Amino acid sequence: MELKFLVGAIEAGRIRVTDHADEEMSADHLTLGDALHASVYGEVIEDYPTDTPYPSCLVFGQTAADEPVHCVWAYNENTEWAVLVTVYRPDPTRWIDWRLRRPR
Repeated sequence: MELKFLVGAIEAGRIRVTDHADEEMSADHLTLGDALHASVYGEVIEDYPTDTPYPSCLVFGQTAADEPVHCVWAYNENTEWAVLVTVYRPDPTRWIDWRLRRPR
């Protein structure tokens, strides 16, 4: 998925936040502003084109305070709405440079 579509939806206010994403943000002491900033200035690090009901992707970005954040977004091409599926602070034991999963 191209980040420009997500950024366009975010900038136009065409987003929905799942309850799961809201709960995870709260658990990790993140705000919606943190997630949006990380997504707008971030990069797609994994693509999930076969996800349903919409293709999704994992975005790595940083908060305005330079803290790493992962956001999973789904995008509906027909309506041009983005859905924030989950948000979390990546575990350094599971990620290399926040972008590549460590082998198990």
